[in-house]
Amino acid sequence: MCESPSSAEHRHQGVDKDLLELNKDLERMIEDVENISVQLTWMAYDMVVRRTSPEQGDMLNRLEDAYQQCRAVVCGEEGGTESNPEPEEEDTCAEPVEQPSATTPPSS
Repeated sequence: MCESPSSAEHRHQGVDKDLLELNKDLERMIEDVENISVQLTWMAYDMVVRRTSPEQGDMLNRLEDAYQQCRAVVCGEEGGTESNPEPEEEDTCAEPVEQPSATTPPSS
């Protein structure tokens, strides 16, 4: 039995749609894996820096504590480094954006 041209064309369009969706999914997965790879690279770099220069880790911890204290004062949070358990109605301070580690690799 022969297929009608319209059903073959309909099936071909369905295959094209499936391929496009698969391509988008694969691109998203690749991007996620690339992001994970970058994070792992930074983690490895930070580990090397901390092992070769432990005082730098202490300085980063002090810097983080100072940042939390300043943020608490600016945002009006009680308790210094601890955040309020109950959210305020209107938060005037934006959430901090995660920055790369303070230990940046030398540029090439």
